[in-house]
Amino acid sequence: MPLNIEAKKEVVKELNSEANNSVAGAIAEFSGLNVKDLTLLRTRARESDIYLKVVKNSLSRRAFAETNFECLVDGLNGPIIIALSKEDLASPARLFKDFGKDYEQLRTVGLSINGAAYPASDLERIAKLPSKDEAYSMLMGLMKAPIEKTVRLLNEVPTKFVRLSNAMKDKQEEVS
Repeated sequence: MPLNIEAKKEVVKELNSEANNSVAGAIAEFSGLNVKDLTLLRTRARESDIYLKVVKNSLSRRAFAETNFECLVDGLNGPIIIALSKEDLASPARLFKDFGKDYEQLRTVGLSINGAAYPASDLERIAKLPSKDEAYSMLMGLMKAPIEKTVRLLNEVPTKFVRLSNAMKDKQEEVS
């Protein structure tokens, strides 16, 4: 059923709002996927907190105008599904990569992070980026390491002193 002009404006407004609030996005061709497969993709997207939408290309072009995702407009050809993430830079790429392993009909066309476009060939590289929580964990580990080394070093001073005094005591007993 075709959309009337008011419904089209509402779709453009919704997609534009999501694009303005997102940091990463991806577009993929999905021809050949059935309704069951698309429902599974939507479920996985919801679990990863990803906005997923199938929108006509002409409406997507209007919605992406003057946003960070304007760089993806050239890839809007044929049946396209759009994935946007508000926080995790790699989650749209990770979603399409993981889903594409089982469903070859889903082919990533373009990726964007903070306004920079990446070709579909970079899907693997971007999908390997750590999530926000993983990045925080890595950062905390890096910050914690010097403190742990300092504590170990400070602990070695009294330990070596005790060993030295025990060795001197043993030597005195041998001489006596």
